Amino acid sequence: MMNRNYVNLNTNPCKMCMPIGGCLALKGIEQTMVMMHGSQGCSTYMRRHISTHYNEPVDIASSALNEKETVYGGEKNLKKGLANVIKMYEPKVIGVLTTCLAETIGEDIRAISESFKTENNVSDLDIVTIATPGYGASQYEGYFAALKALVTYFAKDANPSSHINVITTLMTPADQRLLKEMLSDFGLSFVLLPDISETLDAPYETQYHKIPKDGTKREDIAKMGGAIATIEIGQLVYDEISPGYALYATHGVPMHRLPMPIGITQTDALLDLLSKLSGNAIPEKYVKQRGRMLDAMVDSHKYNGEGRAAIFGDPEIVLATTALCAENGIKPEIIATGTQSKTFKQFVETLSFSGKESAAILDDTDFDTIQKLVRERGVNLLIGNSDGKFVMEKEGVPLVRIGFPIHDQVGAQRKCYIGYEGSLRFLDDLTNTILDHKHMHYRRNVINTYFKPTEAVEKGAIDYDA
Repeated sequence: MMNRNYVNLNTNPCKMCMPIGGCLALKGIEQTMVMMHGSQGCSTYMRRHISTHYNEPVDIASSALNEKETVYGGEKNLKKGLANVIKMYEPKVIGVLTTCLAETIGEDIRAISESFKTENNVSDLDIVTIATPGYGASQYEGYFAALKALVTYFAKDANPSSHINVITTLMTPADQRLLKEMLSDFGLSFVLLPDISETLDAPYETQYHKIPKDGTKREDIAKMGGAIATIEIGQLVYDEISPGYALYATHGVPMHRLPMPIGITQTDALLDLLSKLSGNAIPEKYVKQRGRMLDAMVDSHKYNGEGRAAIFGDPEIVLATTALCAENGIKPEIIATGTQSKTFKQFVETLSFSGKESAAILDDTDFDTIQKLVRERGVNLLIGNSDGKFVMEKEGVPLVRIGFPIHDQVGAQRKCYIGYEGSLRFLDDLTNTILDHKHMHYRRNVINTYFKPTEAVEKGAIDYDA
């Protein structure tokens, strides 16, 4: 009998592709334009998802490969695309991302980009190339792969500096604004990579800018090799794609990996580290915020005990949300990410919550699997991005949105989830959703408890639509 290696096939995967993660990272760099080396459909997909989530105009260029370039190579298209981007946008940095098609035909984008610069005598332009085949991994790996490529390209200066590096997993612009406020409150000088706090949530202006203002400056990335420390917010980032590890391996910058600071314990960890690195005590305002959150946890705990949650999406957000639920009595029934990870289950198991032994902990999963488990386990709360709305519609379970993408509601870029105040707002959303769901289905739950539904319907004792 022949030995066969079977591939895990997903139905409606709980993830997106590597290039979209790379786009999101590059959108946090000052005066940067993204070039997709692939078909036009790829860049259109990226633009649509990012613009509907952030409600901002998003331009992503494409080399527009078609059947001819698939056979003979896309060097000419890529060079022409680079020339057009320079002419139309005048960027300081161009991030060139590959797609499935470019990787499959084996395009050497680094060599093509260097050849283009030589041929056109381009000196004050940085072209950073990043391999992001759509089939290679998820948006999570694409995001960190892009950040590592930026650090590797720019961070050549190892002269000692008094600043710290802060590298974040995918957060909202509002999250990043709060994070910068925290760092400033401790008196720390810092480089935030990437900085989408203004580029993907810009104030209204009468003049349109083809490339949004602000973002992490390339000269600031260049000095990251001389920092006193790096904080990398991302527990699951493995060394091969870790910008923090690259700085440690190349320049010896000490690295601290932390989870997203959502919930009491994980916000405590961030503030304790900032206190240690700065030598300053935790400011009184955060002590008060922590006390208010503790008080709110007491208020809502009696309601949260009825919550049975399915948590899904980006792995870092799933871990942080699971921790928040565990602290507040919401039982995580399903803890799922589409990203393939060797350590995801390991980190979930470090958390303490009731029923952990029976919880379904899934990586590299899909919404078909999640939906079946939601039905089987009596889940009454979905927590994740908008891609879970189909489970909500089919199973009648409410969805509290967090993560990327959120394209069926507005304001995703303005919601803050981190810190004590962001965590408290998020917790209130979860608790109130549990209460609303309970009140809306109270009659049905009572009848299901005390009657056999089929008998009750036959006797006319119940009208489920009432």
